[in-house]
Amino acid sequence: MHRMTQRIETVEQYNRMFGIETKHPLVTVVDVKDYAPQQGQLTQTVWYGLYAVFLKQGVGCRLRYGRETYDYQAGSIVTMAPRQMVTTEFVAGEHSSWKALLFHPDLLFGTPLADRIREYGFFGYDQREALHVSDDERRTIEDTFAHIANELNHAIDQHSLQLLTVYVQLVLDYCLRFYDRQFITRHKVNSSLISRFERLLDDYFAGDQLMLKGQPTVAWCASELCLSANYFGDLVRKELGSTAKDFITQKILAMAKQQLRTTDVPITLISERLGFSSVSHFTRLFKAHTGRTPSDYRQSA
Repeated sequence: MHRMTQRIETVEQYNRMFGIETKHPLVTVVDVKDYAPQQGQLTQTVWYGLYAVFLKQGVGCRLRYGRETYDYQAGSIVTMAPRQMVTTEFVAGEHSSWKALLFHPDLLFGTPLADRIREYGFFGYDQREALHVSDDERRTIEDTFAHIANELNHAIDQHSLQLLTVYVQLVLDYCLRFYDRQFITRHKVNSSLISRFERLLDDYFAGDQLMLKGQPTVAWCASELCLSANYFGDLVRKELGSTAKDFITQKILAMAKQQLRTTDVPITLISERLGFSSVSHFTRLFKAHTGRTPSDYRQSA
């Protein structure tokens, strides 16, 4: 299989790939229909310097992230942030269609969206964590894409930036809403992942890994569960009402309380066993969560 690697850093570069006129240097909406790559282009690896929201409209291609391949079916949305790379595998003899919104980070400068862009954590999700939309949701995204396309047909004036960023933000807000719906409808699957997360922590805490390796990070837990850190963090927050980091901390503090109340082990050793970098760090964290120092807590037992 031949490989084609490209680096897309501008809207103009992306438009040129599909023979699309560039109507604004920082944002584009594309409607690619019946794309049939040449034999030597069946596998395309692209590094993006843009934000992108892709809405798949048919079959005929799959995405590969790392070593794994994921079906990219009709009615799914994949988002990418700048400096992400994705490999698309096209099926020989089959056509692919998609709509997409792409915008350069410079579009955000000086706009309210610049302050909000970090709220859209789905830009950090893996492609395997795509958003699967209903027909109504798909039409909503398509309608908003159409509003952006109509604005791009208007001559650039002093209102263009505000209107374009408002519509872009609307697309992102809809994606946020639809992802929230997906977390709810996938509650059974997510509950299983939460159970696996708890077992992962229990196994980690059962041995001496806390002392040898330190406390597990959210990124490590996500990796062990084959999820991106962003998706995992959002999943835990939706299911448990707290962050994954807080959940880990509370389990460690519960262990600390147990040892303080039931043993005479020195506080310095408890701190070391629980993976704290220093006893002062342990003391500060313990007091922040309980209102008492470890020694006060032990004396009150």
